[in-house]
Amino acid sequence: MKERNEKLMNVFWLRTYVLQKNSARWKYVMKRSATETTFVTAFLIFLFLVIASALSFAGWIDLAKYSGHFYKKVANSTIKHQIFEYPLDCNAWNKTNTCPRTYPTSYKPLNPNNLTCPEYFRWIHEDLRHWKNTGITREILEKAKKYANFRLVILDGKIYIERYEKYSIQTRHLFTMYGIVQLLRWYPGKLPDLEIMFDTNDRPVVAAKDFRQPNSGPPPLFRYCSDWRSMDIVFPDWSFWGWAETNIRPWRSMVKNIKEGNKKSSWKERIPFAYWRGNPKVSPIRKDLMKCNVTPKQNWDTLLYIQDWVDQSKKGYKESNIEDQCTHRFKIYVEGWAWSVSEKYIFACDSPTLYITPRYYDFFMRGMIPQQHYWPIRDTDKCKSLKFAVQWGNNHTDKAQAIGKAGSDFIHEDMKMEHVFDYIYHLLNEYAKLQKFNPVVPPNATEICSESLACPSDGIWRKFMEEALEKSPSNTEPCTLPPPYNPQQLKAFVEQKVKATKQVEAMEDEYWSRLNKKH
Repeated sequence: MKERNEKLMNVFWLRTYVLQKNSARWKYVMKRSATETTFVTAFLIFLFLVIASALSFAGWIDLAKYSGHFYKKVANSTIKHQIFEYPLDCNAWNKTNTCPRTYPTSYKPLNPNNLTCPEYFRWIHEDLRHWKNTGITREILEKAKKYANFRLVILDGKIYIERYEKYSIQTRHLFTMYGIVQLLRWYPGKLPDLEIMFDTNDRPVVAAKDFRQPNSGPPPLFRYCSDWRSMDIVFPDWSFWGWAETNIRPWRSMVKNIKEGNKKSSWKERIPFAYWRGNPKVSPIRKDLMKCNVTPKQNWDTLLYIQDWVDQSKKGYKESNIEDQCTHRFKIYVEGWAWSVSEKYIFACDSPTLYITPRYYDFFMRGMIPQQHYWPIRDTDKCKSLKFAVQWGNNHTDKAQAIGKAGSDFIHEDMKMEHVFDYIYHLLNEYAKLQKFNPVVPPNATEICSESLACPSDGIWRKFMEEALEKSPSNTEPCTLPPPYNPQQLKAFVEQKVKATKQVEAMEDEYWSRLNKKH
């Protein structure tokens, strides 16, 4: 071995000298000491590893057995980390009707994430502050059962569901459960042991007026929206994993589709009216909105369309693609029976959202600011308010376009699917810290997983579940939860929103006052 190393050393030094000097002047090679021989050996090993690593990135050598990582060559020549994927295993499910145990129960991300979560995550602390002093006892939790569609238990990295007979609209409960299962796939081994009660219907039911006394212990109930008079805990809605009944794909796919739709026309090329499409029958406020539609006698600068979902289902939803509705300079948001799922899709269009004063809020809306992310619209005099908003926007195109872009960026960046998972992750972890009991699996509960929910499904329900499946754990840690607002910060934030809204109302009043004087 020593003799072989010396030969390699001699060849190395000879080639080096030939490159540096005239070969005619150098006709011999100096003998090297044992120390130099060791150095050359180490150098050659280092050189081999460098070359081998380079070749592995080119797809020629698999160093997985040395590094524990897998690499692949991609079309755009960008090197990406490739980790194991775990697709649905319906064969195993159909044979045993038990959840597979092949998915990782823990993981170590390659790219630890030290980024702070978006600002709206701070409202997690506000939603849970009602239990800050008392904690959540078993007795308090059970009080929420009468409102719930299901109890969800996470214990030792497994998820269990106890279903109740309470009516659930369409398949909201199914896709909500599926979303939580995907969180377990996204962050395996990182979810705490807990029990929660979940209501999948629209309006909040835990009235604040019933729990005004300190330490009165309101029942902790999760749902998709709440309001300032209620204590329900808001949670991302089911449509992030797909809304099969309306042919709305999972959020990752929808974000991509809407981005492509935005490219079809620049904002200034779009129709200079306010657009809304939906079902006006679900609430009085929507019926009232339809009075603002363009008629031969009156033009409120709005184009409002009735959406008949039954008719659209017969036509294959060809006229209801959300990505094809980014064609107007302004989009209108109006609540339905409660908050509306349409909110995030409307904001994503790069057009200013004309936001009719709501009663309800979802998990992200509290982080958005009037005049920065949207344009506030009075709910008491919608037609005039909408007319002024469109006129103002068409006369201040740069400012209006900036509002539309800011609102859209908020949705595409702060609301990307990774942040949706992070929001749920932090919400559940902060909730678990308040528990004063040890979670247990009820006798009637069943374990759920991607297979138990997706494999028995068919049609578009199965299609969307496969599309929303998280096949591999996240490459990053969850973002860092920002601290709660102190009372002064919260007061200032709310006052900022109120002030911005009042400024718009004052501008609107002045506009109509001047117009009335002319006539």
